[in-house]
Parts: sequence; structure tokens; C-alpha cells
Amino acid sequence: MDLMNIPNIITLARILSVPALIWFILAGQYSIAFLIFMLAGISDGVDGFLAKRFGWKTELGAYLDAVADKTLLVSIFIALGIIGLLPAWIVIGVVARDLLIIGAVLLSWILENPVTIKPSYVSKVNTTAQILLAGLVLANAGFSLGLHGMIAVLALVVAILTLWSAFDYMLTWLKHMTNTDRE
Repeated sequence: MDLMNIPNIITLARILSVPALIWFILAGQYSIAFLIFMLAGISDGVDGFLAKRFGWKTELGAYLDAVADKTLLVSIFIALGIIGLLPAWIVIGVVARDLLIIGAVLLSWILENPVTIKPSYVSKVNTTAQILLAGLVLANAGFSLGLHGMIAVLALVVAILTLWSAFDYMLTWLKHMTNTDRE
């Protein structure tokens, strides 16, 4: 199977859209940023559908999709934090969780005990909540929707889910790393 199939090209386009999205956020063009964010979300669904429907799944595509999702979300959270649309504590929590997971995976490779991290249920719910929060903040800023109360509640939910997800991943990683039944 060709590694540069249509789903992989769509995913690469999503990765390449991140700088433009961040630029529009930092430039105060929130409605344009929101539209790019929505297109990125739609493209995520389209590339997944095409990969499954036509058997175009590739290992590269799985990695690219994860990179695209993380790059998009982490970048948006950082940009929204920089301009003050998200509080620093939530940005720090979201970024720290992802760095913790990446660090744990890298350490397991260095120690020659690689761990495969698969998204848990709480991680999937956390990612969904993070996407909703980023989308609501952008929509609120771009279209003056008056959603400040809803955003505050969702930010608290994201904080709780982020901590829970980090704890869940670390427990899984610790169990793997301390398993003495390895050969």
C-alpha cells in the first residue's frame, strides 16, 4: 500500500494548517481560527473514514494522525493561554500531561522495555472535552456568544479529566515498567 495515500495527505494538510491556525489566534482573528479548527476536525473524521472504508490504513497514517491531533490541540491551548483566553493552569496541565506521556514512552524505549500506549476510555473523553473547550473558546471569541460560564465549567471538567487521564497513563506505564515477568 502506498504510504502517501489520500488519508495520509489529508492528515499532513491538518498538521500544516496548525501554523496558520495559531497565527490567526495570535492575530485576534478568532472567527477565521474557529473555521480552520472546524475544518481540521472534519478532516480528521474524513481521513479516518477513508482509511477504514477503502483499506488505506498505514502505520505511518496512525502515527501522523496522533501527531496531528496532539500538535493541533497543544498548540491551540498554548496560543489561547498566551492571549489570555484560557487560564495558565489549564494550559500547563494539558501540556504537562502530554509531555509526561511522551517522556514515559521515551524512557521505556531507552530502558529497552518499550511500552505501547493505547488511548484509554478516560483519555478519549478527555480529548473530546479538550476539543470542545478549544472550539467553544474560539467560537465565543470569534462570534461573541457570551459562553463564559459554560467555558469556565468545561475548563474545570477538562482539568479533572486531564489529571485523571495522566494518572491512568502513569499507572499503566508503571505496571508495565515494574513487570518482573519479562523475558
